[in-house]
Amino acid sequence: MLDVNRLRMLVELSRLGTLSAVADALSYSKATVSQQLAALEREVGVALLRRVGRGVQFTPQGTVLVTEAIGILDRLEQAEVAVAESLTEVTGTVHLAVFQSTAHSLLPGALAALRAEHPSLRVEVTESDPETGLVGVSSRDFDLILAEQYPGRTRPLHSDLDRVALAHDAIALARRPGSPSEADAVAALWSTRDEPWVLEPAGTASRAWAEQLCRTAGFEPDVRFEVADLTAHVRLIRAGLAVGLLPELVWAGETPTVDLSPLPDEPRREIFSSARRVSAASPSIRAVRRALASTASSNLLD
Repeated sequence: MLDVNRLRMLVELSRLGTLSAVADALSYSKATVSQQLAALEREVGVALLRRVGRGVQFTPQGTVLVTEAIGILDRLEQAEVAVAESLTEVTGTVHLAVFQSTAHSLLPGALAALRAEHPSLRVEVTESDPETGLVGVSSRDFDLILAEQYPGRTRPLHSDLDRVALAHDAIALARRPGSPSEADAVAALWSTRDEPWVLEPAGTASRAWAEQLCRTAGFEPDVRFEVADLTAHVRLIRAGLAVGLLPELVWAGETPTVDLSPLPDEPRREIFSSARRVSAASPSIRAVRRALASTASSNLLD
């Protein structure tokens, strides 16, 4: 009988490419991963990997076993879903990954609703950037993720994951209270060309989109502050130290405390959730999605 945990390590190696990456993803040491894969080879009775320089490469038999192992892991998950669907009460644990602005705006309301409606359901939440979190759902570290994508910047599609739109979140130009009004959105954005900006760190989807927006308007933003926390953006903007771009979701249904101006073409980012296709029908995942959608609809003008 093949060991399921060892099969998962083999699948993750095919997905991530290195023993070190597998060790990090599954919270093992590299030595442990290597030992477990060697034990799997002994169970199968053939070599699954060969050394190539400092890395490893799959043998033909290793490639065959990866394909079979993916099916085995999926079938086990389908069995869990089938058992859950036979129950009259929603139970179990959902591992949910969220990005920062959804953590403070959607989670409190959604989790409160779930506690009232499904008291036996446990939701464990981890903050994760969408890129890492989507890989984590594929790797079974998470069951569900909330992620976002910006206009014209679709995130890579994962064939094993579904994608369900939750809301479309308006993005506005944010300036200190009492800022002079401009005639139109293009003029308002252009008026910030000499002001300091606060944006999310380089390499994030929001940063790339914001910079492209400013460049299209004819200027390079003077980024003085690189901060991931949008509540810090609000404080810097409110104090008159910077201008920035804020999504509607950051206010969590409350009254904005800075001046907001429409942007050219009134862009919106999409908030979506992703789960593994084999487990998306689970009553627990469906319940979490319903609670999040209900909270989003009360916080956003979608």
